[in-house]
Amino acid sequence: MLCSQCFRAPVLGLVLKSIAAGAISIGALAFGSVVAATPADASSSILVDVESGKVLRAENATYPWYPASTTKLMTLYVTLSAIRDHRITFDTLFPVSPNAAAQSPTKMGFPVGTQVTVDNALKMMMVKSANDMAVLLAEGIGGSIDDFAQEMTDTAHRLGMSESSFVNPNGLPADGQIMSARDLAMLARALIREFPEYNSYWHIPAIKWGRRVVRNYNPLLGRYAGADGMKTGFICASGFNIVATATRDNKQLIAVVLGAPSSSARAIKAAELLEGGFNQRPLSWLTPSLGTVDALTPIDAAPPNLKDAMCGPHRKRPATEEDDPDVLPDNGASADGAGGEGSPQFSVLLSALRAPTPKNLLLDAGPVTPVVVYTGPTRSPAQIATLAAVPEAADPVVKKKSKHKPEAAKPAGVKAAAAKPTDIQPATAKPTDGKAKADKPSATLAATPAAATPNTAAKPKQPAAPNFQQ
Repeated sequence: MLCSQCFRAPVLGLVLKSIAAGAISIGALAFGSVVAATPADASSSILVDVESGKVLRAENATYPWYPASTTKLMTLYVTLSAIRDHRITFDTLFPVSPNAAAQSPTKMGFPVGTQVTVDNALKMMMVKSANDMAVLLAEGIGGSIDDFAQEMTDTAHRLGMSESSFVNPNGLPADGQIMSARDLAMLARALIREFPEYNSYWHIPAIKWGRRVVRNYNPLLGRYAGADGMKTGFICASGFNIVATATRDNKQLIAVVLGAPSSSARAIKAAELLEGGFNQRPLSWLTPSLGTVDALTPIDAAPPNLKDAMCGPHRKRPATEEDDPDVLPDNGASADGAGGEGSPQFSVLLSALRAPTPKNLLLDAGPVTPVVVYTGPTRSPAQIATLAAVPEAADPVVKKKSKHKPEAAKPAGVKAAAAKPTDIQPATAKPTDGKAKADKPSATLAATPAAATPNTAAKPKQPAAPNFQQ
C-alpha cells in the first residue's frame, strides 16, 4: 500500500528523482516515509545511529535546505579544530568588530572593541545563538567572514557533506547558505566522535550574563530523557530546524528535523524520531535498510523557501525562534496536527506494526544551573563563583502604580525605609592579584578555564532581546 500523500502532482517529480538518485528506496516509499516537500508543507528529517552511522529513518533527507542557526555547529567544529591544531586556545581573546556588532539579533550586543575569550564566545553562540559571537570567532580565526566561510565549506566537503556551502558563520539569510538533513547528521556525528571531551558546549542548559539568565533554545534538554544536544535554528525561509541528540543504554542517536511549522512541532517531531529509534518496534526487521548516512545520494535541487508560510501576511504575527516554545500537546501530536507516527502520511500496514506514540515525551521544564559567561580575559574560579552568586534579575515588566491607590497603613512610630533602586547591570568581579594556571574547559557544565588576567574590557550593554533568527 502506497502513501497517497506522496504522489500529489506538485511533488511527483521530487519523489521519482529521489528514488533515481538513491536518496530514498522503493521500500521506504512503500512504507510512507516520504513527506511532500512543497513550499506549503515542506519538511525534511533523518534519524542516525552515532556508532554505526546507520540511517534508521529518512524523509527527504538529502534535499537541500537553508540551515539557519544550525550553521553554528560548523562554526563550532572549525573552532574546535583550530584549537586542536594549536592555532588558538580557549583563552584566546578576540575583539568585537563593527561588523560583528552590526549583526542582526539574536546577539549579545557588546560594544565594538569588547574582548571575549573563545570559550565564552562558544558558550554564548551555542546557548543564546548569538550571531555577533559567531562573527567574532570567524574573524578571529579566519581573518574575515569570507575566508572563514570558505574554510567551513572546505571542511564540510572533507567530511563528506557534499551538499553544504557557507556564506556566513551564523546562518543569517543568504542564498548560498545551504545544508541538508543528511549533512547536518554527518556534522553532528563528526563533532561527537572527534571532540567528545568538549561535548559540554552543545548541551549547556543555560548561561548567566550578569544578572540575566538565558535558557538554551533546544527544548529537549532537560525535558526529553537522555537528551544531550545540539542546536536549533530558524529563519523565515527555512522554518524551524533542530539537530537533536540523545543517549540511552550506551546508544546515542541523532535526529535532524528541518522545516517544522513551529518550535513545538520541531521539538515533538525530534522526540518522536528519537523515541522510535530507542524503542525498536515489533517486526522492524521488515523495514528495508536505508544504509549509512554517508551513502545517501544528494539531490540536485534548489532549497525550498518557506518565507510566505512562516512569515507571510496570513499569520497574526511573524514566526520567531521563541514561537510557543512551551506550548506542547500532551498527546504526542505535532502542533500543526500532522503528528508523527499516527499521521495519515503513513501506510495502514506500518501503522498496524507500530506501538502507539507515548504520551508526554517532553516533560515540564524544570530549574537549571546556568553556566556563567563574561567578557574580558579568563577569570579565576573564585571570580566566577562571585559572578555565579549574583542574584538573577527580576521580571523586567514594571507595573504602574495607581495614582489613587491608598497608602498602606504603617505601624505607629515606625519610619518607612527609602527604597533603593535595583541595579540591573551585570556585576563585575574585582580582579585578583594572583595568577592562576589556565586549563581547557572540563566536560562538566560548571567548569570554566582559569586565567591570569582580570577583566579590563569595557562594561557591555545588556544583551539584545531575541528576534527573528536563532
